[in-house]
Amino acid sequence: MRRGTALAAAFLFVITGCGTQVVKATTPTVANVPAPLGTSLVTAQGTWAIAVMGGSAASENNFWQLFVRPAGAGTWRLVTPPAVADNGGLVAAGGAASLLIGFRPSQGLTFSPLAASASTGKDWTAGLLDARLANSPDALAIAANGQELALLTDGTIDESTDAGSTWTPLPTLTGRGCGDVTVNAVAFWTNETPVAAGTCSRPGVAGVFRDTAGTWEQDGPLLPAAFARDQVRVLRLSGTAMLLQAGPALLATWWSGTGWARPVALPLASGVRASGFGANGSAWVLLGDGHAEAISGPGGTWQELPTVPAGTAVLAPGAAYEALAVAGSKLAVWELTGGAWTKVQSITVPINYGSSS
Repeated sequence: MRRGTALAAAFLFVITGCGTQVVKATTPTVANVPAPLGTSLVTAQGTWAIAVMGGSAASENNFWQLFVRPAGAGTWRLVTPPAVADNGGLVAAGGAASLLIGFRPSQGLTFSPLAASASTGKDWTAGLLDARLANSPDALAIAANGQELALLTDGTIDESTDAGSTWTPLPTLTGRGCGDVTVNAVAFWTNETPVAAGTCSRPGVAGVFRDTAGTWEQDGPLLPAAFARDQVRVLRLSGTAMLLQAGPALLATWWSGTGWARPVALPLASGVRASGFGANGSAWVLLGDGHAEAISGPGGTWQELPTVPAGTAVLAPGAAYEALAVAGSKLAVWELTGGAWTKVQSITVPINYGSSS
C-alpha cells in the first residue's frame, strides 16, 4: 500500500505519498497507442478543457493548460493548478463534486502530483500518486462514492478508497478472451464498478473488463461481424460512453447498466488528434485532416461540424459547440452558431518560456 512521506518542496506543492511493490502486467504483444491528451469533459461544476500551449516539446517549452467554463457562465478562465511542471501532460477525472487533475511525469519525475478542486479551479488540494501516470486522457477515474482509479505506465492499475491518501494495486488484468491486452483507460460504471479497457491482440474483440470481487471479467461489447478481422482498441472510456477504433472505423457505443448499445461507425480517413465527452453520452473527435465530428449520444449519428478554426486544439460541448484554438500563449474561443464559427473570447496565458529547461 502506498502511504504518504514528505517530499522535497521544490515543486511548491506540499504533497505526500509512499512506495510499494507493483505487480507487473502481462507483457503485451500489441502496441499501446492511447488517445492524445487534448480533451474536454463536463461535470456538475462546468465544462473543462485541456490543451497544450507554448512552443516546442523538444525544448520543453510545451505547457499543458486547464480551462473551465463554470456551469451557467458564458466565458472561460484559466485554472491550471500552480507550481507543478506540466510539460508531461495533464489528465483529468470528474467526480460528483470535484475535479481531479494528474500531472504526467516530466523532467526526471518518477511520480505524478495530483490536485483536486471543488470550487471550479479557484482552490486546489494537493495530493500524490507515487508512481508514473499513464499517457492517456482516461488514466484517472472517480466514482460517485469518491473511490479513485489510476492507470500507470506499466499497465497496472492502482485504487484509492480514501480520496487519494493511499493507493493499492488492483489484481493484474489478463486478456483471457481477447488474447494479450494493453490497458489504456479506466473508469467506473454508474454502479461504481471499476472498469478497465484497452487493445486486444485477438481480432474483432473489444477489450473492456469490469472488476468483480477482485477478478477482472470481460464486459463486451460485441462488435458487428464486419469488424471480426480487425484489431480493436479502446480510444476513450467514460462511465457511460466509449470510443473504439476497429480497422478503418471509429465506433461509438454506450453502456446502459444492463448492456451495450449497438455501435455507431464513422469511417476514418485520418487519425484522432483530440476527443472528449459531453452530457448524456455525447462525444466529439477532432481528426488529423482538420475536420471534426460529433455524436449526440445513444440513438444519434455522427455529424460533421463545419471546418474548425485554424489552431483548434479541442472542442467543448454545451448549448453550442465551442472550438478552443491555440497560437503560442494565446487562446481563442470560437462558438458554432448558425452553421459558422464566431470568435467570442480571447485569453492570454502567462507562459514563462525556458522555465522548464
